[in-house]
Amino acid sequence: MAVGRYAPSPTGDLHLGNLRTAVVAWLLARHSGSRFLMRVEDLDPASRSGRFVDSQLDDLAALGLDWDGVVMFQSERIDAYRAAIDQLIESDLTFRCYCSRREIRQATQAAHDVGLAPRYPGTCHNLSEADHEARHLSGRPAALRFRGRGRVISLSDRIAGRYEGVVDDLVLRRNDGTPAYNIAVVVDDADQGVEEVTRGDDLLAATPAQLAVCEALDLRPPSYAHVPLVLGPGGERLAKRDGAVTLAELAARGVGAATVLSLIGHSLGLCALGESVDLLELLNRFDPAETAWTSWTVDEAQIA
Repeated sequence: MAVGRYAPSPTGDLHLGNLRTAVVAWLLARHSGSRFLMRVEDLDPASRSGRFVDSQLDDLAALGLDWDGVVMFQSERIDAYRAAIDQLIESDLTFRCYCSRREIRQATQAAHDVGLAPRYPGTCHNLSEADHEARHLSGRPAALRFRGRGRVISLSDRIAGRYEGVVDDLVLRRNDGTPAYNIAVVVDDADQGVEEVTRGDDLLAATPAQLAVCEALDLRPPSYAHVPLVLGPGGERLAKRDGAVTLAELAARGVGAATVLSLIGHSLGLCALGESVDLLELLNRFDPAETAWTSWTVDEAQIA
């Protein structure tokens, strides 16, 4: 058994890529006979209005997903994240950073991972107190980063297989004082007892650093299943620019939730194109070892 979860960020309606990952997470948890948990990752300022929380949960339910217990909201757990950050500070595993995203992108020594922000180039690793004071007086607030120290961590991913990566200096606290995703996700998964994290494979490169944070906090790490992304007609990651990609947009074109679920099932090799199935039927056919773990390119013909 492996307790699973899905953790959307309510910054907009879920698109087909989000929905497919949610279905896979549910299938993996239920196939193992385990619990499936729901968490709302609403730390980002763009998500704090709560505007999309209900619509996201309604869309998941429309596909047949259910979850155990109450929904966890990250915005209600700030104290837990601050305590974890304090523990890392006391262990000398953090440093203050004044770099903007633009400066990091422009740094010539930053290593670029496809689909991800460039790896932190180390600009603020060893600033003196005088340097910190000068930056503070300039009005630039500091973020807090995890000190990765160039470690390399490998993991065995259920879908991606063996993966090895450098531990990046992840942001733990933003320069506005808000705890960041990279600390929240580690603390939440441990506190909820999540045993397998299922998410898009665009987050695979960040996983070694999250495992390092987990280790530093003496928390039990989960296993991982990084799902290949859903792509638009141009072969890039599916986005709003690709047209009707949410349940609401597709419903307006006469494509209902049942059809969307069938398309997702077909993309996983669990049903024929156009076959009428529900989520329980897909679960009955689901075998992680036999599933077609490939990306899914969505075109107009499929969702017409």
